[in-house]
Order: sequence, then structure tokens, then C-alpha cells
Amino acid sequence: MSINIADLAVGTEIGSRTLEISRADLVKYAGASGDFNPIHWNDRFAREVELPGVIAHGMFTMGAAVQLVTDWIGDPAAVVSYGTRFTKPVPVADVDAGPGAVVEVLGVVGAVNNDAGTARIDLTVTLGGQKVLVKAQATVRVA
Repeated sequence: MSINIADLAVGTEIGSRTLEISRADLVKYAGASGDFNPIHWNDRFAREVELPGVIAHGMFTMGAAVQLVTDWIGDPAAVVSYGTRFTKPVPVADVDAGPGAVVEVLGVVGAVNNDAGTARIDLTVTLGGQKVLVKAQATVRVA
């Protein structure tokens, strides 16, 4: 699928996605990233440092959220910048089956720069209706 910049308008929704996060996802991410901080796997430790329990890695949440943009644009290399602020932790419950957390991601065109051939995609990333990332914005090169 090819996206034409002339077809983009501010406010246009690019899609949405539900992220079902499990403790197993956190273990896999820890292995890939090298981030073995016990707040991401040990409930007792996480509670001792005043967290609600085990929480997802911020960079895991950030990376999983931008997947909506890369799927939409069709080429991860088209993402020229991406940034966010982390506002709330994503607690991941210890459950036998199903997700320990469900995060919702919505993407909307926030700006279009015809001269540069880019569009800014604004992501709304929530857990239980509360934003966990704010100012989550990806700039993409558009054909």
C-alpha cells in the first residue's frame, strides 16, 4: 500500500491497535534489551519501591505503540523521528492465561509538511482510559 501525502489531512485517523501485554513479553524484552531491572519481573521489589507491582519497560511500551505507524506507512525506515514522554507506569498482572495489561493505541495525522514530504502522526496510548504516554509523535516520510 502506498500513501500519498496529498491524501493526508490533519485529524485523519490512521488506525488503532490493542496491545495485550503479558509477563512473558516482559521477560523476552528484558532478554533482548538487557534491562533486567527487578521492577519488570519481581512484584515484591516493585511494591517496595512504591510501584503498583511489576510494570512494563517504558521502551517496550513506546516501541509496541509505534508499530501502528510502521504498519500503516509500510516501511519502518520511513519513520524519521519518534519521541514521547512517559506519564504512568503500565502494571502487568501475573495471570495464568491472557494478557496482564491491555493498552490501547490510536494514531491520528497531527501535521502534514508537503514541502518536506513528511507527516506527523500523533499517538494516543492508554491503559484503562488513562494516558501512559503523552506527546507520542512520529514523523514519517511519505511517498
